[in-house]
Amino acid sequence: MKRSGFSNQGGSRAGGNGPSSPNSPRPPRDGGRPGASTPRVQGERPRAQDGRLDGAKKTTAPKATPKPGMLYGQHPVVAAWTNPERRCKALLATPAGLELIAEAFAQAKAAGLARPEPTVVEREALDRLLPAGAVHQGLVLDASPLPELDIADVARACGETDMVVVLDQVTDPHNVGAILRSAAAFGAKAVIVQDRHAPEVTGVLAKTASGALEVVPLVRVTNLSRALTELQDGGFFCVGLAESGPKPLHALDFPGRVAVVMGSEGDGLRRLTMERCDALAHLPTRPPIGSLNVSNAAAVALYEVARRR
Repeated sequence: MKRSGFSNQGGSRAGGNGPSSPNSPRPPRDGGRPGASTPRVQGERPRAQDGRLDGAKKTTAPKATPKPGMLYGQHPVVAAWTNPERRCKALLATPAGLELIAEAFAQAKAAGLARPEPTVVEREALDRLLPAGAVHQGLVLDASPLPELDIADVARACGETDMVVVLDQVTDPHNVGAILRSAAAFGAKAVIVQDRHAPEVTGVLAKTASGALEVVPLVRVTNLSRALTELQDGGFFCVGLAESGPKPLHALDFPGRVAVVMGSEGDGLRRLTMERCDALAHLPTRPPIGSLNVSNAAAVALYEVARRR
C-alpha cells in the first residue's frame, strides 16, 4: 500500500526568540481478469484495444459543487472514513485512489460503519472540483462536520497530566493544520481556537493535519480570555509562549495539566492573553534566527511538555 507524507509550511512567527489488514479485499481495477466487474469511470473516453483514445465524445465531469469542508487526500479521507463520529455522504475516487483507501473500506466494514459506495471518476474531474494545486491523490470525501465540543468537555476528557493547545488568533489554515498534527503526535487532547479569528475547517486545513483532525478535537470558543479562566478552573496550568517570556520553556515546572498558549503569526500573544496566563516562557534560539514559525514553535513546545510527563 503506497503512502505519502506531507510537508507543513507557513510564514508566521511565534514566541521564541492506520492499522490495516494485508488480506483486505481491493476494489476491482480496469484491466482485470475476463468476466470480472469493472467500475465505470465517469468522464472517461472509450479506448481501443491498444489503449489509444478513439473518437468518442468526452462526457462532462460530475456536477459537484465544491464545499468548504470537503476533505481530500489519502490521510484525511482514510481517517474520516474509519472514524465512527463522521457521517460520510459521498466519495469520489480515481481507480488509483481506490487502492489507497481499500484497507480503510475493510476496517469500516468490520466496524459496522455505514458508508456510501464510491463513485469512480477521472483525475481531471477532481482537479476541476478542488482549488488549483490541491494534492488530492485521487480521493475527495464529502462528510458531515465533527461534533462540537466546549471547554467543559475537554476538561472532563483530560487526565491529571494531560495537555492542550490554545491558539490566540492564529489564522493560517496550514499552521493550524500543522499544529493539529503535532498535537496528535505528542498526545495533546485538544486544540482550542477563538471562533472569529481562526480558519474554517476546510480541505486545506484537514490535508495539512494529515488525519489529526479525526484524533484531536478542534474546539472553538467565543472569548479566549474566558476560555483560559475556565481551563485554570479545571486545573490547567496555562503557559504562554512569548519572546518576552522571562524563562526558557525547559526551565518551567509543569504541575498537572498544562495548556500551551501560542500567539498569532504577526503579533504574538495579545496583552490580555498574556495577563491570563500563569507563566510566560520563550524558546531559546541562536542568532541570527530570533523566532520560529508558530507551527514549528508549537511542535517544539509540545515535545518539551510531553517528555516531562
